[in-house]
Amino acid sequence: MKKLAFSAILAATLLGASDFNYEVTPVVGYLWNSTSDETNPSAMGGVENHMVYGLEMQANDLYDSVKPELSVLYGRNRVPGTAEKTGVLTTMFNGVYEMETGTVVTPFAKAGLGYEWYTNTHENDFDGMLLDAGLGLKADITKHIALKLEGLYMYKINRSGAIDSSSGEVHNVAALAGLTFSFDEKEKAAPVIAAVVAPVVAAVVAPEPKPEPKPEPKPVVVPAPKPAAVAAPIDSDKDGVFDPYDKCPNTPAGFKVDTEGCPLKATLHLNFASDSNKVDAEGTVKVATFAGFLKDSPAYKANIVGHTDSTASDKYNQKLSEKRAETVKSMLIKEGVDASRLTSEGMGEKMPVASNKTKVGRAENRRIEVELCK
Repeated sequence: MKKLAFSAILAATLLGASDFNYEVTPVVGYLWNSTSDETNPSAMGGVENHMVYGLEMQANDLYDSVKPELSVLYGRNRVPGTAEKTGVLTTMFNGVYEMETGTVVTPFAKAGLGYEWYTNTHENDFDGMLLDAGLGLKADITKHIALKLEGLYMYKINRSGAIDSSSGEVHNVAALAGLTFSFDEKEKAAPVIAAVVAPVVAAVVAPEPKPEPKPEPKPVVVPAPKPAAVAAPIDSDKDGVFDPYDKCPNTPAGFKVDTEGCPLKATLHLNFASDSNKVDAEGTVKVATFAGFLKDSPAYKANIVGHTDSTASDKYNQKLSEKRAETVKSMLIKEGVDASRLTSEGMGEKMPVASNKTKVGRAENRRIEVELCK
């Protein structure tokens, strides 16, 4: 019981000391012991193959590549040749590497070291250090729940020495399954993509002239002076908005304007799947709409800038960001925008708009942005 309490305190310390995202996985499985010789009570680690139960806790935001994990497994079975029950408590500290696939399935590999305690066992079993390694996968069920399957190998050298040609080694293999519950920090809202809105030029109606005042009768009849003629409204920059209402009175030709006479601007913001420069159907519609804006405002030029998240190397991400920018540039040219008005460049992973430590943040960073210039 003291050993169980120690493991629980260690797990609580790991979780309580971190403000980062984490996940908890209750697991159940079966363990095969390489020295489970039921006819030879002197074999080291000589407990039968048995069921195991446990808990795995993983911190997700301490490091980008390798994530720390604390695992506790407990099994209980008969000591060969006796009626006694033996308990085996195994605590392991591992580094976990997850391979993102862009799907609901995430393969992973892990390795680390641990310590194993025996209770009520025969004289040739000893507590001791062990090495472990494993492979597995997680399949998302909901946003915060995933099915976890893994195979785990544990290697231990029994300090009693070689007995009955065992070379003092214990090889355990365990198959585990469980449900992973994720507890994330507050996620940022998805970026709002500005829609390109066609301008509506409000019709400006010239004020009606005031009616001519009727002359008051006078002894001497003198014709009343006619009111000064109201000058016709003037549109100096010929943008469709008359000067009295034009807040940008010197707009150069070639710019579409809003109802106040100022040049309209539009933005194009696209996001990509991981390790991809393919524009999906929704992005294709946005590119076509933005192309229409450029054709209506021939005075604008556009610089297409590609970005990536921090997955993979700097050199690889730089090339990928350039491919994304070139893809969008080619789509605009196919929509009828003059190639001389377009440039493209890649910024790699150098200008993130969100944290690369979360899936949502990395998705925001895989993007295209457009800079308008005159």
